Amino acid sequence: MTDAPGIRVAIVDDEPLARSVVREYLAAVPGIEVVAECANGFEAVKVVSELHPDLLFLDVQMPKLDGFEVLELVGRDVAVIFVTAFDQYAIRAFDVHAVDYLLKPFSPERLSEALARARDRLQRGERTPAPGSIDELTAAARPASTGGRGRVLVRDGPKVHVLPIEKIEYVQAQDDYVSYRCEGKDYLKDQTLAQAEAALDPAKFVRIHRSYLLNLECLARIETTDGDTRTAILNDGRRLPVSRAGYGRLSNRL
Repeated sequence: MTDAPGIRVAIVDDEPLARSVVREYLAAVPGIEVVAECANGFEAVKVVSELHPDLLFLDVQMPKLDGFEVLELVGRDVAVIFVTAFDQYAIRAFDVHAVDYLLKPFSPERLSEALARARDRLQRGERTPAPGSIDELTAAARPASTGGRGRVLVRDGPKVHVLPIEKIEYVQAQDDYVSYRCEGKDYLKDQTLAQAEAALDPAKFVRIHRSYLLNLECLARIETTDGDTRTAILNDGRRLPVSRAGYGRLSNRL
């Protein structure tokens, strides 16, 4: 193992004692460099963007930004080993996607086993889920008891924008991204419109066009011109196209 390429690691846990345990166990493993310790998920996103570690030891239950949300934001850039006391029913969805998970309390031997899996995966050039699967994965793994989230998280380099769902006016498809219009600003997220639609409350957001999801609270009226051409007029005067199918969906909701 000493001749194997080194692994640059970041430890993410809101409990100092938990971080110290992981750090102590890692210190006994050759070829491991701990490049950062993070006390919350926002720090983790910043570290991934700026220091580019190979591997995260990531806690699940953290305030403000939990491990599922961190995975959603950085999962394509870094391999992840979950370190958690979280119930295993929610972890099962990650079992074949994350490198591994360690259920607290764990032994040094168990950590070494997880590291061996991480090293093998990194040497094959694999990290976490394939593009397009992370949103579904995090949704499947999140406990149903927490309900739907009242926010959308958008990564912007080392920053994370937190968009309250009720303040999102509409979502627009833009090539391989979507743009969330929120409080007069646009935020690009690496996501499909279908994934955005699945994450938003269907009682509040309607697919009015193949490229647009609209918050019904932001709709002022619908204009019809040239016989069958319809346009949604928003409260701020912005105009969005409405397809025939989209008008049917709107009609059923208005």
